[in-house]
Amino acid sequence: MKLQLNKTYLIFTILLFTIEVLIALYVTHGFIRYTFGDYLVVILLYCFFKSFTNTTSIIVAIIVLIIAYTIELLQLINMLELLNLNDNYVLKLVFGSTFQVSDLVAYSLGVITVLIIEYSLNIPSLKN
Repeated sequence: MKLQLNKTYLIFTILLFTIEVLIALYVTHGFIRYTFGDYLVVILLYCFFKSFTNTTSIIVAIIVLIIAYTIELLQLINMLELLNLNDNYVLKLVFGSTFQVSDLVAYSLGVITVLIIEYSLNIPSLKN
C-alpha cells in the first residue's frame, strides 16, 4: 500500500460527507435517514480510503465492508451501553444504536455500487 493523494476521490469524499451531515441534521427518520444514509456511508468510506491510498479497489471495498459490518455487529452487543457512552449524541450518530439486518444489506449494496461504477468506467485504480 502506497500513500498517494487522489483529488477525484477526495472531492467525492467531501461531497458525500457534506450530504451525510445534511442528512444527519435535517432528516430525522425514514428511508433517507436510515437506509440511504447507510448506503452512502460505505461509499464515503471507500472514497476516503481511495483518496489517500493506491490500493486496489477490491481490497478497499473489502476493508470498508468489514469496518461497516463490524460496527453494525457492535450495535448488536450494545457496545455504547457497555462502555457507558450511550448518552453521547455524536458517538450514537456515528456508531448507531440499533442492529438492523437491512443496514448490512445497505452496506453491501453500497460497496457493490462502487465496484460496478469503477469497473464500468474502467478507472485506472482498479489495475493497481
